[in-house]
Amino acid sequence: MSSVAPAKVVSQRSYLVGGKLNVTEHFFDVPKDYSKPDSGTIRVFARSVRKRDTAIVPETSKDKEQLPWMCYLQGGPGMSCRAPQNYNFTQTILDRGYQLLYMDQRGTGMSTPITASTLGMRGGNETQAKYLKYFRADSIVKDCEAIRQSLTVDYPDEKKKWSIVGQSYGGFCSVTYLSFHPEGLRESFMFGGLQPLVGSPDDVYRRLYKKVIERNEAYYAKFPEDVARVKTIMKYLSRFGDGKIKLPSEGTLSRRRFRQIGIMLGFHGGVDTVHDIVLQAAYDVESFGHLTRATLSAIDQATSFDDHIFYAIMHEPIYCNGNAPNWSADRIMSEYPVFNLDRDDNEPIYFTGEMIYPSMFEDYSELRKVQDTANRVAADSEWPALFDEQQLAKNEVPVYAASYMEDMYVDYDLGMETARKIKGCKVFSTNVMFHDAMRSRMDEVLKALFALRDDEIN
Repeated sequence: MSSVAPAKVVSQRSYLVGGKLNVTEHFFDVPKDYSKPDSGTIRVFARSVRKRDTAIVPETSKDKEQLPWMCYLQGGPGMSCRAPQNYNFTQTILDRGYQLLYMDQRGTGMSTPITASTLGMRGGNETQAKYLKYFRADSIVKDCEAIRQSLTVDYPDEKKKWSIVGQSYGGFCSVTYLSFHPEGLRESFMFGGLQPLVGSPDDVYRRLYKKVIERNEAYYAKFPEDVARVKTIMKYLSRFGDGKIKLPSEGTLSRRRFRQIGIMLGFHGGVDTVHDIVLQAAYDVESFGHLTRATLSAIDQATSFDDHIFYAIMHEPIYCNGNAPNWSADRIMSEYPVFNLDRDDNEPIYFTGEMIYPSMFEDYSELRKVQDTANRVAADSEWPALFDEQQLAKNEVPVYAASYMEDMYVDYDLGMETARKIKGCKVFSTNVMFHDAMRSRMDEVLKALFALRDDEIN
């Protein structure tokens, strides 16, 4: 039996999509602080989806009504869910007999979102920093448990457990779920989300920078002419000085911000996307002596942290247990001279990856508003554990994970160490997929994980 009380159902409304899907919008109230459940609530939004019953005489049996639940845990941290019909795997999961719940994790979407304006409503910067501590995986998992119990209140005990599927950071949440509330789980699927079992982000970034270097090398191997193009762009930006060129979002385009488009290098097609921006920007500089509005917009959209300030502030604390992150990615980058923006003219300029830097809170217009709050979070060392190795070692929940050797965002070796520590975890490993395989190669990777579940290994 779960130690978390059921969520309060605020409202539910159902509608049809495309004549095939029955979608329900849910709002729930859950405790802001589960250690003090009477200290206030926050509102959580989710959409559920099931196949429409098109029979002339609809079936009304309990088996038909009480389909097994699967909860999708989105990547991030700080990313909301799209509508169910906009996920390419929704129909595949439904065809396997599940009904799906897409929950906006607390702090995202319509689940009491974290923005510069909503944070400001909480009070001063110190109050804001403390408030953000309620929005890590430990609280997200408790929200899931509270909502699961509300959705299955009329189910018989043997049907109350649900399945979870975690993409990227959603996999991190899954490891937290397996650690602290396995009683709610029937099975767990993870895609590129085997959380490194660390207490600080430092070792994570030491490893990930090496993968970012590899992806830069792959980029310049495919587009060697871009070595000169990137230098042309950087020389143009340096002429104006950091912070002088305004972007449509009202942020500023510095050299350090431009190379953050490298966050796309780890996706399927990401090398080509970065090349397109570089080609366009270099053409502008060489043809007109400035960057056109279309190019500035393309750069702006490729680095959209203004819309994801929760991601920017809380990205490093997801790895913390009793340690302050202290802008880990920024500190560790100094160990890799290839990322020096003022390298010798004969050397290529390397892009950065999925890293958050304190300078971003100067270059991005929305992030500027929370700079002091972000610095307070970075200096905070009071972070509780997000996993329990002893519980994972005696795990009884079936776990199926996809792990990508070429992953630029979740280190493969650290992820495999995690897999070995989760009792019974079955892993599909591949070197021909990237981190976004759930989106770009869905049919293959989903088939592989269900094969792990359905096949017996003798």
